[in-house]
Amino acid sequence: MEKMNKPTLYWSLLKFKEWKFYVASTSKGLVFVGSQNNPFEELLEWASKHFPGSPLVEDAEKLEPFVDEITQYLEGTRKTFTIPFEYVGTPFQLAVWQALCDIPYGETKSYSDIANAINNPAAVRAVGAAIGANPVLITVPCHRVIGKNGSLTGYRGGLEMKTLLLDLEKRALSSIM
Repeated sequence: MEKMNKPTLYWSLLKFKEWKFYVASTSKGLVFVGSQNNPFEELLEWASKHFPGSPLVEDAEKLEPFVDEITQYLEGTRKTFTIPFEYVGTPFQLAVWQALCDIPYGETKSYSDIANAINNPAAVRAVGAAIGANPVLITVPCHRVIGKNGSLTGYRGGLEMKTLLLDLEKRALSSIM
């Protein structure tokens, strides 16, 4: 049951091969995808900051559509997501996250490309901070943002996870060409 201003957060553990992610949603949409193999505390900390006092309820059935689409992505059979989201962030963060969603599958952009995409070319550092605050890894593809010189840079899920996601997209694209 949803409490006034304190929506229930439903969560489940997504397991794919050797990877494990905690995922969470409200009744409106996906709000959180954790880092690869991080403990449940990652979700608890995020929830206490962004949804203080909201109950956390394990519900694999409610999370099934989200888990299914993320799993299809990890299998290389899905390139876009159709699941609903409930973004929790500032207007600036929301603009950055939308710009991330506009990066085509298998492509990368730099932080300055994202700053330019949101018509704020001087905000490169703020863009980096907004990307670092992205609560829905994989589905909002912050892994597609790299340094201006082409180097892999910070990623909440770690550079190993970022590398694996970028490689997955390159392999999936090369298999259809």
